[in-house]
Amino acid sequence: MAFLTNEKLTIVGAAGMIGSNMVQTALTMGLTSDICLYDVFSPEGVAEEMRQSGFGDVKITATTDPEEAFTNAKYIISSGGAPRKAGMTREDLLKGNCEIAEGLGKNIKQYCPDVKHVVIIFNPADLTGLVTLLYSGLKPSQVTTLAALDSTRLQSALAKKFNVMQSEVKGCATYGGHGEQMAVFGSHVTIDGRKLTDIIGTDEFPKAEWEQMKKDVTQGGAKIIELRGRSSFQSPAYLSVEMIRAVMGGEPFKYPVGTYVSNDKYNHIMMAMATTLDTTGAHYEVPQGTAEENAKLDASYEHLCKMRDELVTLNIVPAISEWSKVNPNL
Repeated sequence: MAFLTNEKLTIVGAAGMIGSNMVQTALTMGLTSDICLYDVFSPEGVAEEMRQSGFGDVKITATTDPEEAFTNAKYIISSGGAPRKAGMTREDLLKGNCEIAEGLGKNIKQYCPDVKHVVIIFNPADLTGLVTLLYSGLKPSQVTTLAALDSTRLQSALAKKFNVMQSEVKGCATYGGHGEQMAVFGSHVTIDGRKLTDIIGTDEFPKAEWEQMKKDVTQGGAKIIELRGRSSFQSPAYLSVEMIRAVMGGEPFKYPVGTYVSNDKYNHIMMAMATTLDTTGAHYEVPQGTAEENAKLDASYEHLCKMRDELVTLNIVPAISEWSKVNPNL
């Protein structure tokens, strides 16, 4: 098998449903001949099943030891957070997973400071990605978060509505935070060559139906739980591996990713922007939509800032004025 690289890929949380699907997807794509499965619970069962699948040209290792997992790693994907459990508050989940992200960042800094790229997908991804970046010492372009799932949900909804292939729905993008506060942009969308803005408000697609679709997109994760009885695992696994594939030298990633943003308008935050993701890392532009879409993006940013500032109160991250002491790259 021809691989994109022979450099080490470490998948964090590999014993879980998302992580194990990431492992299989990465192997099927032929990303690398050196893949390491890491989890606090032994991922050896996943590793053995992958070996039994016949991926014979690949070195597959499984470990619960962070030093073994991260040493010499050049690429990392992490789904290694904890799910929200009965009795847990939103603050409990935020604090717990951001503490996990802090540990991940410190492990990267200690064991693989020359890692090329890190993809974070465990929730709340905008915050866990930010914390990982802060403590890893990496450059902003080297750490990204999964945001594409919201854009593909929009694309899927429109394709079903207009009975076309998803590839015929172009320009779908959601920006800002990953969650119900995201900004859904429809102003750049075309459906089989037609502008979505020319269709919204017609008998074919009443404005009320479009507004409901946007709401449904922001709650797409809950819909999967309703349909399957469990949270998404195949779609985040596939898209996150596509992200790391782009950085390894595959095709550039075509959807928005969460990236570190600090400019005159948006200050020290991780959020989905209009991005390119390739071997040079993530690079962004601030998206421009309608006045309503731009205002929604601003509101999403403000929501993220409140969550970020909560981490200061919880002693997970320092105040913004102190960030340079932790990571001078920011």
